[in-house]
Amino acid sequence: MNGESSSSTAPSAGFYQPGAYQAEESFGYLMRRTVTRLAQEVDRQMEPNGLTNAQWVPLLKLYLGHASTVAELARECELDAGAMTRLLDRVEAKGLCRRVRSSQDRRVVNLELTEEGRQAAQQIPVVLSRVQNAYLAGFSLQEWDSLMGFLRRIHANAQAVGAAGETDEK
Repeated sequence: MNGESSSSTAPSAGFYQPGAYQAEESFGYLMRRTVTRLAQEVDRQMEPNGLTNAQWVPLLKLYLGHASTVAELARECELDAGAMTRLLDRVEAKGLCRRVRSSQDRRVVNLELTEEGRQAAQQIPVVLSRVQNAYLAGFSLQEWDSLMGFLRRIHANAQAVGAAGETDEK
């Protein structure tokens, strides 16, 4: 087997070695560069709608029903409550959403998209689909399916590493 592991589930594959490490050839570097370029292109195409990356992400999450309160939206967007409040100030000033105090619990602030916010949010999947399809030009359906499986596996590994690190710190 010329020294290679036949197991595809080996805990540590050793693809990278410190003495031969080249950052520009690492999957992390390539993923970051790709995500950065993707975000820049999405931002460029969102600009006519008057939305920045920071603004369209929470708008889409509200539109899709992934959150309905400031606290939920902050968690979904991985922001602290203060940053989310400042961001919502800008989105609300654009007339895209409004904050409504809960009638059941005055401590809870619910978020609602305005009609203008719903119209803007409907354009977000259009732009995201167009940009991502352009980045996947030339991929077959099978290649796309494999890529998605690989990315899901990397994400699961990242979550497991993060969880192990949190456990080690306690």
